Amino acid sequence: MTDGSHTSHEKVPSRQRRRFPGISSRAYEHPADRSALVALRKLSGFDTVFKALSGLLPERSLRLLFLSDSVRVSDAQFSHLNDMLRDACYILDLKKIPPMYVTQDPKPNAMCIGLDEPIIVVTTGLVELLDEEEMRAVVGHEVGHALSGHAVYRTILLFLTGLALKVAWIPLGNVAIMAIVTALREWFRKSELSADRAGLLTGQDLQASMRGLMKIAGGNHLHEMNVDAFLAQADEYEKSGDLRDSVLKILNVLPRSHPFTTVRAAELKKWSETRDYQRIMDGHYPRRDEDKDTSVTDAFRASASHYADSVRTSKDPLMKLVGDIAGGAGDLGGKLRDKFTGNGSGGAAGKGGATGGSEGTRPSGPEDPESPPKP
Repeated sequence: MTDGSHTSHEKVPSRQRRRFPGISSRAYEHPADRSALVALRKLSGFDTVFKALSGLLPERSLRLLFLSDSVRVSDAQFSHLNDMLRDACYILDLKKIPPMYVTQDPKPNAMCIGLDEPIIVVTTGLVELLDEEEMRAVVGHEVGHALSGHAVYRTILLFLTGLALKVAWIPLGNVAIMAIVTALREWFRKSELSADRAGLLTGQDLQASMRGLMKIAGGNHLHEMNVDAFLAQADEYEKSGDLRDSVLKILNVLPRSHPFTTVRAAELKKWSETRDYQRIMDGHYPRRDEDKDTSVTDAFRASASHYADSVRTSKDPLMKLVGDIAGGAGDLGGKLRDKFTGNGSGGAAGKGGATGGSEGTRPSGPEDPESPPKP
C-alpha cells in the first residue's frame, strides 16, 4: 500500500492462513442478523433512501474528527496494525481496505462506522490490552462488519443515541427515537455475533479469540483466568435462577450494544464446532456473486428455525417456560404464577388442570417447531 489509497494488497498474511476468495458475508452471519440484512438489501431503493439521511448524519464531521485528533494506521504509524488490516482484507477478500484509526481512550473498544465508506476505529486501551493474535481477531471482526454492510446501521445507531439524549428534556420527545434505538441495538447485538465469527475466520485461532474476549471481560490477567471456567460462567448465566432472573437478564442487556462477553465466547466456541464452520474452512461457502439470488423466504425460514432451536435447547428458565407453553404443557397464567411465587406443580394439580384431567379439557395441536414465539 504505497499510494495511501487503501485499495491494494501488497502482502499475504504473516503466517499461512486459508483465504476465502469471493466469500459472502452470508457465510458467517448469525441467522437473525442475516435475515434482517437480506430483507433490507432486497427492498428496492432502500440504500438510496437510507443514504438520503446522510445530510442529517455527522459522517463528514466524524471523519475530520478522527483525522485531526487520532492516529491513522499506515506503514509509517502502527505498522503492525496495518499488516493485520491488510491480512484481514486479503483473507476475507474485501477489495478496498478501509482506513483505520487509533484513538486515545483507556476503555478497550473498536468500531466500524461510516455511510459511504466504512472506517475502523480502535482505542489505545484495546491495542495495549491484546497480543498480536488476539488483536488480529478483533481487526477481522471489524472487517467482517465492513463486509456485511453493518457500518451504515452502526452509524445510524450512534447518531440516534446522541439525538435521544439531546431531546430527552422534551415530554415524549425521545419515545419514538428510543424505540428505534432499542430495535437497532437488538439487531446490533446479533451482528456482533456475526462479526466474532468473521474474526475467527480471519485469525483462524480459536484460543486467541477466547483469550481476547476474556481480557475484555477481566483485563490483562490471563495467568489468573481459565477458558473452561470462563465458558462455564456462560452456562451458569444461562440456566441459573428463576423466571425473575430471566426478566432481569433482559433488562440488563437492553441498553447494551454488545452481548455479554461470556455469552459471545460460548456462542463462538459453539459455532467453531459446527459443520457450517468446517465447510467454510474446507472452501465450501456462499459467494458474493450469488447474493442477488438469495431468497428472503429462505433467510427468514433459517432465522425461524434458529429461534425454534434456541427455545427448545435453552437452559434459561424463561425460554424453558416458553417451550413448555408452546408444546401445550400448561396454561400461561398458572405457570407464570408458579414460577414467580415459587409454588410447585402440585398446587395446580388440585384444580384438575395439570394432573389426572382429561386431554380433552384443553385444545391441543401438533407442535410446530418452525413457528416459534416472536423474539
